[in-house]
Amino acid sequence: MKFHSTKNTSYQVSFEEAVFKSLPPDNGLFYPNALPKLESYWLENLKGMSKTEIGLKVASQFIEDEIPADSLERIVEETIDFDIPLKKVSNQIAALELFHGPTWAFKDVGARFLSRCMAYFIEQSNREITILVATSGDTGGAVAAGFFGIPGIQVKILYPKGKVSEIQRKQLTTWGDNITAYEVAGTFDDCQRLVKQSFLDDDLNKAMSLSSANSINIARLIPQSFYYFYAIQQSESAHNVISVPSGNYGNLTAGLWAWSMGLPIDRFIAASNENHVVPEYLRTGIYTPSASVQTYANAMDVGAPSNFVRMLELFGRDHVKMTQQISGFKLGDAEILKTMISCQEEHNYLLDPHGAIGYQALLNSLSDHEQGIFLETAHPVKFLDVVDKAFKSRQDFSEKINSFEGKKEAFQALPIDFESFKEALMA
Repeated sequence: MKFHSTKNTSYQVSFEEAVFKSLPPDNGLFYPNALPKLESYWLENLKGMSKTEIGLKVASQFIEDEIPADSLERIVEETIDFDIPLKKVSNQIAALELFHGPTWAFKDVGARFLSRCMAYFIEQSNREITILVATSGDTGGAVAAGFFGIPGIQVKILYPKGKVSEIQRKQLTTWGDNITAYEVAGTFDDCQRLVKQSFLDDDLNKAMSLSSANSINIARLIPQSFYYFYAIQQSESAHNVISVPSGNYGNLTAGLWAWSMGLPIDRFIAASNENHVVPEYLRTGIYTPSASVQTYANAMDVGAPSNFVRMLELFGRDHVKMTQQISGFKLGDAEILKTMISCQEEHNYLLDPHGAIGYQALLNSLSDHEQGIFLETAHPVKFLDVVDKAFKSRQDFSEKINSFEGKKEAFQALPIDFESFKEALMA
């Protein structure tokens, strides 16, 4: 399969090229020339399949023969070698728990898949690359874990100073070896801007081979579509509504791809915090990116989500078609805390702040015949300060917290200007 730029359909590359380039030279995003369609008989037999069988089938539709079937099967198996359970929260709502991987966040799947695809191609070509990744919280830790120690790959992670939780920061800064962390005196949008500018800089591209592990990379999106197949596989309902806590909109885009491939999902909810530019677009038809606002759901603090252009591409930039399949929802900080408290009291289920938004979106919109599924995108331990605010006491997550004992943090502080970042990269 070929992948074209969202800004120029005539610019087309292979999967391998899309993985390593990350961005087309016109600053668009890579998009499949045609989203594949899965056979109805295969979809009807999901319940009898393993996670690896499902992941291999979905991934192979995009990658085709660029990675041999046995190698791709191994990549998929290593990517998802942990549980992804659908847990009942109430009679009408279930949580797809995506936090059972090594860094306790949904981004483990995309990062592990990407790292192993890159490792396969690097082994074939003996090249060296530098990965640039901006993180609002969870992406960086997942990328660090996924790429740690892989020969031929250097990873440079940018995170916004004071805008990630303590545990998130430690998951970025305690690796060493081929992982370097930069603490940027700005927002996630500033970090993302520095990364995008790097790919367009001639000096940097002459000096090193750059790639990205953000959800702009096509190999992050493809495996995230697996989640939705696993959710439907475990659901007992024929009328599923999936609520997706959304920041940079890669996860929702992956879900829409799964739906477009034939997976039976009635509709989606784009569940947002105060950074609600996409819900606002769904409401008005007007898209107005803005500076991001810091919230309790910090992994979703994105004011100019990159993957929105892929959503537009899927629906042919038709606002009416998009709103037939997706509705928007937003929740403020005070309501996030209230939702976390009520869910714990009523159902004995502890939400993280992002999952709380997804859960509340379902409470506000489900009809009687619908079954709601929300993505619980990260373990609550990653947001201890917010959990403590909600429950006025420290929750016992000692097993996870103690895993950082004895690990030394290392990072380089940077201002938000590009020249300082460029100098740091080329040092």
